[in-house]
Amino acid sequence: MITILSSIIILASVLLVLVVYVQNPKGGGLSTDFGAAHQLGGVQKTNDFIDKATWSLAVVIAGLSIFLTVSMKSPDADTTQQPDQTEQPADQGGEQ
Repeated sequence: MITILSSIIILASVLLVLVVYVQNPKGGGLSTDFGAAHQLGGVQKTNDFIDKATWSLAVVIAGLSIFLTVSMKSPDADTTQQPDQTEQPADQGGEQ
């Protein structure tokens, strides 16, 4: 399960990078490449889709990362259940 969720996080990260590359920080971006002024509805829908895709992918990455972190056992969890036996039993043979 950890492998599947990690793969989904990696895929969402790659898609997020691609979606961010499509955006233009000055407001143009992909939507300005799609047409003239009479297609303003298409431009607005493209901007909305890119914004929703960015936020959705970011939420998926954050949510799955938090879920994996919480669900994974800490390495100390196994050792706290068993008592430590660091001391050797005393030799009763009487050797000196």
